[in-house]
Amino acid sequence: MAARWGLRGKSVATLLLACLLALIPALLLGWKAIDDVRRHFANAYAENYTLLHMQRILAPVSRELALAQRFANSLAVRQWLSNEGDTQLQARFLAEAEDFRQDFADRSYFVIADASGNYYYATADDPEAQSPRYRLDASQPNDGWYYQIRQIDEPYNLNVNFDHELDVTKVWLNVLVRDGDTLLGLAGTGFELGAFLDAFIRDEAPGLTPMIVDRHGALQAHPSLEQIALGSGAGGTDGTRNIHSLLESDDQRRELTRAMQAAHQSPETIQTLWGTLEGSKGLISVGYIPELDWYLVTALDIGVAKILDPSWLWPLLIAAVLILAILFTVIALAIERLILAPLSRFKQSAQAIAAGHYDSPLPTARHDEIGELSKAFSHMADQVQRHTQELETKVRERTQALEQANAEMAATQKKLGDSIDYASFIQRAILPDRELELHLEHHHGVLWKPRDTVGGDFYLFRPAAGGYLFGVVDCAGHGVPGSLMTMLARAILDHAILKVGCQDPAAILAETDSQSRELLGAEQLPASVATHMDAGLAWVDLAARQITFAGAKIGLYASDGTALTHLAGDKRPLGHKRQIAYRNQDVALHPGWTYSLCTDGFLDQAGGSEGFGFGNSRFEVLLKEHAQRSLPQQMEAFEQALRDYQGDLPQRDDITLLSFRFTEQDHPPGSDSTTPLPAMAGDTSQEKV
Repeated sequence: MAARWGLRGKSVATLLLACLLALIPALLLGWKAIDDVRRHFANAYAENYTLLHMQRILAPVSRELALAQRFANSLAVRQWLSNEGDTQLQARFLAEAEDFRQDFADRSYFVIADASGNYYYATADDPEAQSPRYRLDASQPNDGWYYQIRQIDEPYNLNVNFDHELDVTKVWLNVLVRDGDTLLGLAGTGFELGAFLDAFIRDEAPGLTPMIVDRHGALQAHPSLEQIALGSGAGGTDGTRNIHSLLESDDQRRELTRAMQAAHQSPETIQTLWGTLEGSKGLISVGYIPELDWYLVTALDIGVAKILDPSWLWPLLIAAVLILAILFTVIALAIERLILAPLSRFKQSAQAIAAGHYDSPLPTARHDEIGELSKAFSHMADQVQRHTQELETKVRERTQALEQANAEMAATQKKLGDSIDYASFIQRAILPDRELELHLEHHHGVLWKPRDTVGGDFYLFRPAAGGYLFGVVDCAGHGVPGSLMTMLARAILDHAILKVGCQDPAAILAETDSQSRELLGAEQLPASVATHMDAGLAWVDLAARQITFAGAKIGLYASDGTALTHLAGDKRPLGHKRQIAYRNQDVALHPGWTYSLCTDGFLDQAGGSEGFGFGNSRFEVLLKEHAQRSLPQQMEAFEQALRDYQGDLPQRDDITLLSFRFTEQDHPPGSDSTTPLPAMAGDTSQEKV
């Protein structure tokens, strides 16, 4: 059984639900505001970080680039490269180059003589560059970077590359050495790549990934060495180590391209966009360093980066919960004091009034809706008390009248019951049960079931010289009207039999039809009163071993358990508005066969799973199935089958079934019983009942 919720529980639940409903949009709005704030701070954080790193990269690289340009443009370098074999010029070059080497951050420099292809390289471990380290060859793929730089129409170039001859990977600052329009060679310095990445790229800031790309998007610096496009600064790249390849979709690649173009046009501003870089969704900021022709791209994963300190959110959340709790408590106490407590007292008073104590006080002193309700209820209680007293008086008076009327109705009902029982006794008196037992003993069987105490069905039996007359009659109507019709029909039939005899059933039906029309003329009765009747008469001629049958909507059935014969009656009942001539039908009287007459009450009885009538087919199956059993057993079987089929449905009509059977030893009434009658041809049955 479900728990009953009082008003207190419902109000508390409603308040709690209201608080929760208010809390949900507040949380959503708060989360949206926090997310917007976090995105705003993330955007500012990414821009500031990018600007800072741009300056961190620009300052040392610009210094090294300026030194490399001065070194490449010095007179000693240009004179020596113009005449590489002059030892004096080489000595001057080495002296001046050593000064530059000391100033370079990497303590190294390189010089390439374009005429000879000689590559000179000096480091802190090997400061002398009198002899070339190796000679460049245009046919060698590893030396192609130099010949690609020669074709670039720019004074200097930054290239991240691995020198196979020197076995070193650096960020090379390459400056072309020219004498007017004549290219003399290439000079410059470099940063060791690992140190460069540690100083400028590999940052310990969580969630931040800085990268350097060139104008084509090739990665010049990345925390992972495998992602760097070596040699791309000199034009040599396969396109795979490109920042665009790290993005998730083509739309994001196009957005990044537009951001790089905007940053190139406005180097002083940082461009931002949202995207998924290397599988991590976050904020991508792009800044352009025009002095180096590099882009600094920073990827910020706001899920990892500590943009906002979550510690300040907990006090805010606790404060919100406390405010809701205080609000909930105040409202609950107000409801308890202003509504629930007065209603509880009102309930106690109402229960007392319901128990009959009308003097119970009500809280009518309040000047609000509850006070008005109490006053209205008090007035109603007075009215109820007054009406109750009036009703009690009327109830006593009505009870006495009803008791008297009930006694009179009981007496009248007893008289009616006694009358109907007496009518049933009279109706049973006209049934030929005694004659059947006297003349046929166990050669007959009867199933007679009126729908009410009395009914409109009856059966008749009349012995006569040479045989017996059997019949069943179904009069229109049920109950008392039907029983009165049976008395009248019995009198008319007796008169007809007396007039025409028992041997001609068709003549009996015709005479009965004629007398009933004269006695019950249609012009004398209302149209709603039915006076017709169904009848079936069978004259059994024992001497001739023949049955003569005539029927008005009732047929004769004959079966020996194997075969079944059905003589259908004529289709018009007796007393029908359209008069017809009834006919006799003859059938042989076979010893041991069962002959049956049945009214339509049996065949029309509703039952089964669908509520349909019993029907002729089931009835004929029963006839064949039980034809060889004794007639009392047959009646029991028919009654049981009908009861099983009917189930819980009511009986619809009066039911009459009359069956009979004869043997070789049966003789006509008044004949010599010692002389058996001749058997019919083909009759071998000698059954004795």
